Amino acid sequence: MQHLTVITTGGTIDKVYFDAKSDYQVGAPQIGAILAQLEVAFEFEVVPVLRKDSLDLTDADRAAIRAAVEGQPHRHVLITHGTDSMVDTARALAGIAGKTIVLTGALNPARFQGSDAVFNIGCAVGAVQTLGEGVWIAMNGRIWDPRGVRKNRAANRFEAAD
Repeated sequence: MQHLTVITTGGTIDKVYFDAKSDYQVGAPQIGAILAQLEVAFEFEVVPVLRKDSLDLTDADRAAIRAAVEGQPHRHVLITHGTDSMVDTARALAGIAGKTIVLTGALNPARFQGSDAVFNIGCAVGAVQTLGEGVWIAMNGRIWDPRGVRKNRAANRFEAAD
């Protein structure tokens, strides 16, 4: 992989909290700064598409994400996304030819100490370089086919769908 396109859509990974009552906004994408701090050995560009909580995503939003992926000249695409509807978006991206697409996010904002954001991004970067064409989810140290995974909200993790 010489080049990684990163499409950002918002979600917890980019949330900024303002008070103890959990008032938040989805802030600027964090992944560019994270990759720069890690001094990764590949070129990347960050393409912001949305800045939304994934529970608020619509079919039109998913169509915009799909169009952004299809419009990229490079094969490797990493998408940062909110975890609550990540599986729905991954499924909506099925069938895009010539691309390896990996969605990831965080269960805690990247700005929080102890966030899983950097770990998940690292896992997703490794996955996008090694997996074949198709759409994948990288969460909780595992790579998932979106057709067989779900978010377990009670346990706050991704797991095999029943």
